[in-house]
Amino acid sequence: MKHYDLLVIGGGSGGVATANRAASYGAKVALFEAGRMGGTCVNVGCVPKKIMWAAASLNHAVEEAADYGFDTHPGKFDWAALKTRRDAYIKRLNAGYEKGLSKSKVDTVRAYARFVEPKVVEADGERFSAEHIVIAVGGRPNIPDIPGAEHGITSDGFFELEEQPQRAAIVGAGYTAVEFSGMLRALGSDVTMLVRRDHFLHHFDKTLRDELMVQMEADGVQCIKHVTVMDVERSDGKLKVELGNGDIIENLDTLIWAIGRAPNTDRLGLENTSAELRPNGSIIVDQYQETNIPGLYAIGDVAGQFELTPVAIAAGRRLADRLFNGQEGRHLDYENIPTVIFSHPPIGTVGLSELQAVETFGVENVKIYETRFTPMYYAFSKRQPKCTMKLIVTGPEERIVGCHVIGLGADEMLQGFAVAVRMGATKQDFDDTVAIHPTGAEEMVTMRTVRAAVV
Repeated sequence: MKHYDLLVIGGGSGGVATANRAASYGAKVALFEAGRMGGTCVNVGCVPKKIMWAAASLNHAVEEAADYGFDTHPGKFDWAALKTRRDAYIKRLNAGYEKGLSKSKVDTVRAYARFVEPKVVEADGERFSAEHIVIAVGGRPNIPDIPGAEHGITSDGFFELEEQPQRAAIVGAGYTAVEFSGMLRALGSDVTMLVRRDHFLHHFDKTLRDELMVQMEADGVQCIKHVTVMDVERSDGKLKVELGNGDIIENLDTLIWAIGRAPNTDRLGLENTSAELRPNGSIIVDQYQETNIPGLYAIGDVAGQFELTPVAIAAGRRLADRLFNGQEGRHLDYENIPTVIFSHPPIGTVGLSELQAVETFGVENVKIYETRFTPMYYAFSKRQPKCTMKLIVTGPEERIVGCHVIGLGADEMLQGFAVAVRMGATKQDFDDTVAIHPTGAEEMVTMRTVRAAVV
């Protein structure tokens, strides 16, 4: 049996970050990964998605260039060429992750690891032990249990498509659903979204999701609400989808399931430990990422908290700081975590939604500042997407507890405002900050329209 200071199960962004940080402090570390290094984010998530989003945004830019006087005659978009370049880029990232681990002197075991005891795992016919073990195996997309579900694809399958689907239906209402819908529509596909409620992005601020719905529908995305998929059939290379309300959607090239993710805990051998799991299989941890078993930890999607790559990285690095660098009490604070949705237009958000603020502080203690405008970039364009910004404040000092923006540049401008919100900035702090003109971001520090919160 090989003994280490730390075993990391999973070579995604969180696992790799944890291993490298621990090794930098002199810990003897082994990392287990059977698949491509980098996990979901690098291979079938954030990275390829952002590349496709950029391509879709460029298509909008080509169209808008004519409004600026350019004589544009764009040719046909070559999906296959972009996929080839995108895949090559990702392979370079895979290699970079492996090189980084090697440079840190982390032992990489290219096999699945399975627990045989709480502090012992088996991989590739060998056993490994450590006082500290981190589970960072991520999750996988869900597929519904309905007839013909296998004819659809998940986000993983989307990145394997060799040709652009000309007619696509996307089932779901979260990040993936709105991002893929906007991306495909901007690239020219006919897109239908199928959602169970009367809105998508259920856990986001209502202003953001309502504005995005308006703008996506204006761009040509058809959103069918209050429906579920009952059956899927394939015939002559095309798909037919039967909905719960009896409607039929036919002649689809692609059906994408974007209905959430499940944690990859089912083949870890956790039954050979006493680790506590939630009903969905995610691992229960405390504020220090530790399970009910001392020395056994979980980070990232598998822990069921803020399923975002930077969150997994931050949690893992702080864990390594605490375990191997004497930073007692070091852990990730899960409040005020910023996030961006690469929709068309993009969304940036940090802090509480209006509803959450009312539930936390009481409706009488919450005020809303907001603005809606057309960015100068679109001042004389045929296409006129709006930018909407919203600050949620509480108390007599008007401390900002929520900052939300949808529109051009939201993805880039939110990071700096997230720092301010985390530091406890007030509306007066924003007002006292000199605006950068002419930008969309200046509207965030010049807002005057105020209203009471709505229950």
